[in-house]
This record gives sequence, structure tokens and C-alpha cells, in this order.
Amino acid sequence: MNPNALTGNQAGTEGNVEARSPVVYDTSPDRYAHWRLSIDGPVATLSMDVSEEQGLRPGYKLKLNSYDLGVDIELYDALNRIRFEHPQVKCVVITSAKERMFCSGANIYMLGQSSHAWKVNFCKFTNETRNGMEDSSRHDGLRFLAAVNGTVAGGGYELALACDEILMVDDRSSTVSLPEVPLLAVLPGTGGLTRVIDKRRVRRDLADVFCSTSEGVRADRALEWKLVDHTAKPQEFREAIESRAAGLIAESTRPDDARGIELKPVARTVDETGLHYRHVDVAFDRAARTASITVSAPEQAQPGDVEAIHAAGCDCWPLAMARELDDAILMLRTNEPEIGIWVLKTRGDVDTMLEMDAILMRRRSNWLVKETVGMLRRTLSRLDVSSRSLFALIDEGSCFAGTLLELALAADRSYMLEKPDDEDGAPVIATSMMNFGAFPMANRLTRLQARFCADGAPIEKVFNQLGVPFRAAEAAGLGLVTFTPDDLDWEDEVRVALEERASLSPDALTGMEANLRFTGTETMETRIFGRLSAWQNWIFSRPNAVGEKGALTLFGAGSKPDFDRERI
Repeated sequence: MNPNALTGNQAGTEGNVEARSPVVYDTSPDRYAHWRLSIDGPVATLSMDVSEEQGLRPGYKLKLNSYDLGVDIELYDALNRIRFEHPQVKCVVITSAKERMFCSGANIYMLGQSSHAWKVNFCKFTNETRNGMEDSSRHDGLRFLAAVNGTVAGGGYELALACDEILMVDDRSSTVSLPEVPLLAVLPGTGGLTRVIDKRRVRRDLADVFCSTSEGVRADRALEWKLVDHTAKPQEFREAIESRAAGLIAESTRPDDARGIELKPVARTVDETGLHYRHVDVAFDRAARTASITVSAPEQAQPGDVEAIHAAGCDCWPLAMARELDDAILMLRTNEPEIGIWVLKTRGDVDTMLEMDAILMRRRSNWLVKETVGMLRRTLSRLDVSSRSLFALIDEGSCFAGTLLELALAADRSYMLEKPDDEDGAPVIATSMMNFGAFPMANRLTRLQARFCADGAPIEKVFNQLGVPFRAAEAAGLGLVTFTPDDLDWEDEVRVALEERASLSPDALTGMEANLRFTGTETMETRIFGRLSAWQNWIFSRPNAVGEKGALTLFGAGSKPDFDRERI
């Protein structure tokens, strides 16, 4: 049994891929079934060696280095280990431990047995993992080389596309392909179409041929069409890997001699009431279809010098909180699909939170602080693209300040309790420098810029009052919150708002929220999460793909699909 699948009384029936048993996202190298991680100075090598018999769920075999969610959970863990435990690593080489087969992509039989929701969540997580690789390269100087030592197809090529460079073996037989359209009547699920044209700059007509041809192309044509960066004969391949890794190492800004920190397991308690961590608590209200996510600020002043931050390691508040929130988001998205509203709350002291942010700003050149901010950045971005309604409640005891203010800025709506000026205990919010560039969204804008549709005037007003605590009326005047009920109306107004939201179509809400959250110019990431997700959602539910005679349903059965030829 895969260690990511819970057993015992938490497991359900085994008829479906998801089998109703909760999925957990934590693992460690000693538990990997599908990847080998090795470190050699500034180079980390991640070798894909998928165990056919150890799928996350029963009912399929992971042949030809195909992957399921369990394989990608291990990849995500390995990337975080490299980021935090091995700061001397400047280049990650992703390759295969199998002869003549790099990766055949997502396991088709797993997809064919999966529910619509499982397929979409699986694609989203794999997208985020690959986007995270590009995020680490862009912000933190960690470079990636795909050493494609055999045939690569579908999601395997999409993994290679997420790397800075692709080196492919030229053995006259290995091919590269994106065969989803001709073979399965679906789309490449993790950004392949977008990266081929946006990142690789492949000519549109050549991309059309490539993406509609199931047999793919060999190395010589792949190089000519810009599908890969370099090719090498089999006898020269090892030397070519070393040469290209050296070139990427020279570009890296990662430190030469830093000591890493150990990523201890995230302490999580799961019970009927919710998910419970040290700094994050999730409370379920299944009848109302809501989950209240409460994030606590630091309980006391945090270490301010580099040595103390390093000594605290993964227990230092910003990293510990980011890992817990990340885990909670993933657990909710996968295991609680009917909880459609996430109510975001905070608790703690505003001044302590602002001092924490000041420390992050002062020490931002330190590798561990940079990686911590990166973990926060990717976790907040995961929140942005979650298909759940996000409501922030700013009440007594709240601590929406600086980094934690990003939670309210990420929300679709925010409610802030208003109290008379002469009454103590009124909640306040405050900004820090972390709100002005440390945590860009997928559209490369800050959440303040996205909020005000990049209008500089209201953003400047907020910036000019950096660190000033705003009560409800002031926050509303600056456009930082949506509604400000008083004590008399608070409970009823919040209750009615949540009940109204829960009564609406989840499908329509997902589409509405995704359209409204990302303002301004599109980026590759917003196209992947917006355009691709929208089309894939639709195509995954169409009979041409998943109907009784659909291509995905019949794959490997020896029967041809029967397509409805109407264009819609």
C-alpha cells in the first residue's frame, strides 16, 4: 500500500481510484516508491523510477514510468527537500532510471477510472508543482535540467517543459509527443499547450502538427522545431548532462556553502471537527458546507538574526505556518470537495506580526529567508487558484497584518467588524513592505494591484500609511475591505452572506471566481490555470472523452471511439 493512502477505518470502497479514503500529502525520501534523489555538490539528480505496483489507489499499474497523484506527491516533497535541506544545490537534473523511457505521462487507466473532480484536482496539483519549479528558478536561482534519456510523452514532456533546459538523447528511436488530443480526446493537462508556444516559442503551425500527431517526433526534428534545447548521442549523453548542468550552475544565485535545515514532518491531527496544526486550525461545518481556516500569528517575538533563524529551522513561525497552511489547502481540496466556502480568520498580536515581517525584510538576502518567502509565495498562490469561495472575517482578536493581510486580500469578500471609536477591542488591519512585492500572484501582480486593477492611486494611499493600524471605517475608506457591519448586525450579516453563497451553483461560482481574481494582463500561469482549466473541465465531462464510447474510456480496449461530430 502506498504510504500516502490512509488505511483502516478511514479507507472506503476500492471501486474508484479515489476510493473515498483521505489523501495525505506528506512523505519523506525513505518512503519514496517512485523517485531516487541523489546529491553531488551543486547538482541534485531526481531519477524517475516508478514502481508499477504502487499506485496511490488500486485498479491500475503505473507502467512505462507513468504517474499518478502519489508520484507527484513524492516529486513535490523532493523539491522542497532540495530547497531547504540542500541549499548548496544550484541545478536539479530530472531524468529517468529506466532504459529508453523518460516518462509516458499521467497514467491513462487511472484517469479513465477517476471521477471528474479527481482528474481536475490531480491536474491542478501537478500544474502547481511544475509552476513551483519555474518559480524557484525565477526567484531563488534554482535551475532545472531535463535529461530526457528515452521516449517522453504527454505529462512527461510537460514535466520537461517546466525545466529551464531540455536535453534529449538522439538514439534514432526515442520520441517526444503530446498525444492527448489524437489518442484520448482530451488536452495535455499540465500546461503543455501553453508552454510550447509561450515558453518554447514553437511556431503555431508546427505546434498544431505536433499536438495533433500521436507518434511524436524524434530528437533531430524536436531540436529543429524548438521542442528541446539540446540533443546528444547516447555515448555522449552523460558528458552533455554534465556540460549543461555546469552552465546552469553558473547562472544560479544559490549559496556555495550554506547548511540546510531538516524538514520535519508537519504535525497534523485529523478528526471529525477538522484539521488541527500548531499555527493553523480548520473547523468543518458540513451542514453549512464551510470550513473556517484560522491562522495564528507568532505567539512571541521571533529570532531576528540569521544564526537564530537557522537554529529554529522549520519551527520558525513563517516557514512552519506556510507548510501547515499549504498542507491544509491540499487536504481540503482533495478530501472535502463538498465544502465550498473557506472562511479565512486570523488570531494574534498585530505588532508582533509586523515585527516578524520587518525581520523577513531585513534578512531577505539570506538563503533560508528567501526560501521561506518562496514557500509563503507558492502557498498563497495555491489559495488564489483553489476553486472555493474565500470569505475573510476580520473580528475581535484578528491579526490581518502584513503577510497575514494577504489572506484577506486573497478573499473574494471581506467583512470587518466596526466598533465605536471610544470602545476597546476593535479589530484593525495593517500593511507591511511584504504586501508590496514579496508575494506576487500568478499574474505577477501583488494582491493589492489585483484588487485595484493596477490603479496606482489607491495603492499609493495605502503605501503612504505603511504599518498604520486601520479600523473598519478607515479600511473601508481605503478600499481594503468589502463590508463593515457593527456589533448588532455582524452575526446576521455574515450568516446570511454565507448561506446565500452556499445556495449558488458551485460550477458557476468556480467560473465566476476564476474570472474575477486575476486582473490585468495574462501570464503563462494564468492561461494555464484559467484557459486550460476551463477547457479541460469541459472536455473531461464530454462524451467524446469520457462517455461510454469515449476515447479515454476505451483506451487500450481495442475499440475505436465513436465521436459526436457536432462542434459546440
